Amino acid sequence: MSVTISEAVKYIGVDDKTIDLFESQYVVPHGVSYNSYLILDEKVALMDTVDTRGVEQWEKNLLAALDGRKVDYLIVSHLEPDHAGSIGRLVELFPEVTLVGNAKTFHMLPQFFDELPVDENHKITVAEGESLSLGTHTLNFYMAPMVHWPEVMVTYESSEKILFSADGFGKFGALDYEDPEGWACEARRYYFNIVGKYGAPVQALLKKAAGLDIQTICPLHGPVLNENLGYYIGLYDTWSSYKPEDKGVLVAYASIHGNTAKAARKFAEMLRAKGVEKVSVMDLSRDDMAEVVEDAFRYDRMVLAAASYDGGVFPCMQDFLHHLQSKAFQNRTVGIIENGTWGPTAGRTMKGILETMKNITIVEPMVTIRSAMKESDLPAMEALADVIANA
Repeated sequence: MSVTISEAVKYIGVDDKTIDLFESQYVVPHGVSYNSYLILDEKVALMDTVDTRGVEQWEKNLLAALDGRKVDYLIVSHLEPDHAGSIGRLVELFPEVTLVGNAKTFHMLPQFFDELPVDENHKITVAEGESLSLGTHTLNFYMAPMVHWPEVMVTYESSEKILFSADGFGKFGALDYEDPEGWACEARRYYFNIVGKYGAPVQALLKKAAGLDIQTICPLHGPVLNENLGYYIGLYDTWSSYKPEDKGVLVAYASIHGNTAKAARKFAEMLRAKGVEKVSVMDLSRDDMAEVVEDAFRYDRMVLAAASYDGGVFPCMQDFLHHLQSKAFQNRTVGIIENGTWGPTAGRTMKGILETMKNITIVEPMVTIRSAMKESDLPAMEALADVIANA
C-alpha cells in the first residue's frame, strides 16, 4: 500500500498478512504492518527497521527510496524484534551507518546481535531533549521508558512537526485492510493487551507530547495519523488513566456444560430490559481473550459468571482474571455469579483475585446457582441486575 507523508519523509514499511499470532498470542486475522520511515536531507536518517519476516520487501522499499544514496543514521526507537530485527541486514548494506539510541538501547543491543559489526565511532548515545540535525530537518529525542520496554524513545521532527511514536498509537491490521470498525477497535485491543499495564509511563509521555506542535503521528504499527489528532490523543489519555471509555457492561462467562452460559445470557437480557444499551457477552472458553480484555477496559462495569472447578474456578476464568491483573485493571464495578453443584467455590475465588486489584467495587448480591438456573434463581439475578444497571 502506498503511504504518502511528505516529499522528504518516505514510508518504507511492509504489511505482514501471513502471520497468525502477533507476539505468539494475539490473533491478527487482518495481519499487521511493520512501519519504517526514511528522512531524505543532507544526511539520511532511517527511523527503525522491520521484523525479519518482512526484510526482503523492506530492503527493496529502502533501496528504491534511497535511489542510490546511503543511510547515514539509523534511529533505534525500540529494540523489540518486530522493529529492530533487520538492523543486522542494514549494517550489511551500509557498514558506515551510525546507530542512534539511548544508553539503555546500547546496553540491550548485544542481547539481540552478538556480533553486530558497529564500533563505538558509529554509535550516538542521546539523552532526553537532545537533537540531531540532518540539514533542514532536526530530530529531537524524548525518552519513553516502559512504553512498553525500558529503552523506548520517541522522536519529534520539528520542521515538519512529525512525532515518530514507537509503539504508541499503533494498531493491529495490515495497512491495505480497510477496517469497517475504524481505527479505535483494533488500536484499543492492541493498547490494552500490549501497553496497558504501563498507564503511568504513557501519561508521562503524553505530558511531553502536549508541549509539542504535532501535525503527524508515525507509529511503528498501523496507519500514519495526520487528521483529528485530538481524537487519538484523547483516547490514549482515557486508556492510560484507566478510566472507562464507555458506559456499558461486559458479561464474561466460564461454563463447563452450558448451564452457566445460559445464566449469563439471561442476565444480559435482564440488563438490556433495564435500559443498559451496551452489553457485551463473552465466552471465555471460545472468544478471543484479547477482545475480552479490551471490553473489560472499555466499559465501566463487568459481571463475571463462572462454574466452580477443583475447589476454585473454571480455568478460563482464572486465566482471564490473571490477564486483568497483569494489565493493572482498576476503577471498575463488578458483579459475581457463581455456579456449583455440591460446593460452590467460584465466587470466593473470583472475589479473592479481584480484591488484589486497585479500586474494584464488588457489588452485592453475589448470585449462587446450583447446577442449572431455575425460576428460584431469578429474583437474586434481578436484584444484581438492578444494582449493576444503576451503578
